[in-house]
Amino acid sequence: MTPRHMRWESAGADEHAAAYEEACATLLLGQMVHDRRTELGLTQAELAEGACMTQPQLSRLESGGATPTVPLARLAVALDADLEIAFRPHTSAVA
Repeated sequence: MTPRHMRWESAGADEHAAAYEEACATLLLGQMVHDRRTELGLTQAELAEGACMTQPQLSRLESGGATPTVPLARLAVALDADLEIAFRPHTSAVA
């Protein structure tokens, strides 16, 4: 393989790796939203209304078919950092 082809192949691999990482982050976020929604006993329509979204938008997010508006996964790559997102129930203050 010529050096030119090796550079092209390497660049293509990097692009695919970045796209794969973004897809994984999108799927993980969707799964976390789904898990928290079901934990709370909410329907997609109920959560969507509370989040000022439509039910189809929420459905796409939960299924990994929609990338959140803020490109968090790409920011993490650019910052050479792991992106950790979690939904934790609010804790009530003890009086």
